[in-house]
Amino acid sequence: MDPLSALREFTMRGELEKIVRVNGEFRFGEEYSFPCSVETAYRSTKGNRYTLETLVHYIKNHHLKHTEYFQNTFALGIPSVTLPDRKPLLQYLQGTLSSTDSIEYRPEDPSFAPTNPPSLDDQQPLHKSEEDFDFMSMIKAAEKPLKDRESLLECKNRDFYSVLVAATKREEDRQRIESQQRKDGLVAKSRLMGADERGLGFGDDLGYDPTPKPKMHLKGTKIGEGVPIILVPSAFQTLITIYNVKEFLEDGIYIPTDVKVKQMKGARPDCVTVQKKLSRDRVVTAYEVRDKPSALKAEDWDRVVAVFVLGKEWQFKDWPFKDHVEIFNKIIGFYMRFEDDSLESAKNVKQWNVKIISISKNKRHQDRAAALEVWDRLEEFSRSRSHS
Repeated sequence: MDPLSALREFTMRGELEKIVRVNGEFRFGEEYSFPCSVETAYRSTKGNRYTLETLVHYIKNHHLKHTEYFQNTFALGIPSVTLPDRKPLLQYLQGTLSSTDSIEYRPEDPSFAPTNPPSLDDQQPLHKSEEDFDFMSMIKAAEKPLKDRESLLECKNRDFYSVLVAATKREEDRQRIESQQRKDGLVAKSRLMGADERGLGFGDDLGYDPTPKPKMHLKGTKIGEGVPIILVPSAFQTLITIYNVKEFLEDGIYIPTDVKVKQMKGARPDCVTVQKKLSRDRVVTAYEVRDKPSALKAEDWDRVVAVFVLGKEWQFKDWPFKDHVEIFNKIIGFYMRFEDDSLESAKNVKQWNVKIISISKNKRHQDRAAALEVWDRLEEFSRSRSHS
């Protein structure tokens, strides 16, 4: 009896527990005895013959997943059965297959050829195809995991919590300083405006011109003294109104007007102050947002730098300009629309010197880019107007 046939016989009889290793040999009960390192007639897909030690270890551990099985053989120093050989080898040893092409008995040793080996199914052939070969499993089975993504980030005797605390404190200090600078700038500007209106000047020791500055009127082309003004439509059918302009320009988030009206507590505002918070510029300019052009005085029109247009002619009724060319020469115009709306509804706007800003109806994370575009256009226009 050859080792492979003996192992198959004991496997089919369910007597694997009788196969015992004693020193350098396996004893099959009291019937057979073979050296552990003896080569069997079963040839692997790599070309070598499996030893009896490999086959005995496999048949007793075939229930393990291939990765666990491979790690187990590696730890014991025993050659493993390859992944493509596992299924046909198991079927042969359990008697499901009578024979396979992998079994090659040595002609020089006839005693190795089995005589009438028992079988559970002599008619079932071996089916081998590329689908039986899971190459990724073969590669992963040969891998030896050393670290995972969490252990890679661990450093002995190192604590990065202090770095997080320091970075957080630095960011809080920066925001506090910027907030204080914005407040100081607004207070100083308010005091200067009040002093100019009263005809008061400041001495040379403070670095200011002691002579009062004349106010700018419509005849000039530069921006008038004071806080710049942005006009928005009072009609609800436009996207930007006095209710939601602050969230859009300061935070880069569009909130529908009807939602803001429901959230608002108190009376309707006549004027809203907005600042550019979407950048890290140290210089912060405040803007007044109004929706009642009729309430502006003649000198206030010099401070108007931008207007969100509705697309209707009547929006500019009683404005102190002769036509649209003059309006959008001195004031930059913006038209807000949803990106999937038809431009046919804004055919008048396409004839004006107005910048069209498109936003999505649902993708609120894109609002920030639209708000930044408004700020960039507005600041560029203000610079050109100041230098003209």
